[in-house]
Amino acid sequence: MIDLSRRATESELLDTGVPEPEALRSLADLRFVNRWLGGRRSLLLATLPYLDRGRRPRLLDVGCGSADMPALLARVAPGLLAVGVDLKLLHAKQAPSTVHAVVADVRELPFASGSFDVVTASLFLHHFDTPELAPVLRGLWELAGRALIVNDLRRARLPYLFGRAFFRCLFRSRVSVEDGLLSIRRAFTPAELRQAFAEAGLPLKRLERCFPYRLVAVAER
Repeated sequence: MIDLSRRATESELLDTGVPEPEALRSLADLRFVNRWLGGRRSLLLATLPYLDRGRRPRLLDVGCGSADMPALLARVAPGLLAVGVDLKLLHAKQAPSTVHAVVADVRELPFASGSFDVVTASLFLHHFDTPELAPVLRGLWELAGRALIVNDLRRARLPYLFGRAFFRCLFRSRVSVEDGLLSIRRAFTPAELRQAFAEAGLPLKRLERCFPYRLVAVAER
């Protein structure tokens, strides 16, 4: 049986580079995950309270993939200026017109301090090894005028067993099957995510377990 007592350190296939048709199928699978496996509701509930200020709110979503999550927020938050950042041009090109897509590395983002009301990271933070977490979180916090919201996976045996049983039926891409299982192994326990925020020196307001096997962490100014 796979060891889930600590975070895995292998790199996901989509991070290392796959052929474009396979990458597009995998991005479609990620949209499916967000829509049907709990990501959208968790992000909406955490983010919307910080976007109602009587002026045009500004949101940055990092590691946005095809930008379905910031696009969702743009639909439900009137007047929202939504910016999505991804390292890969192919991913950014999939962004809908309601999201301003930027190709950039999260370690060198081209924005001034406090440029956004809210910075979100959905299914993104687990791509970084543990020593990288605090610097990445500090960089994102620097851009957030009101809140930094991390929405990610909770590492546990049940979702891993579910993935072993059903990912090949649910996903179109072999990359999604392999990366999905590895993502669960790279995911966090609540204590690990809390520790990452503490090492970054961020004021963690709340850390919640959300259905199914999600963690939502909010740092608030």
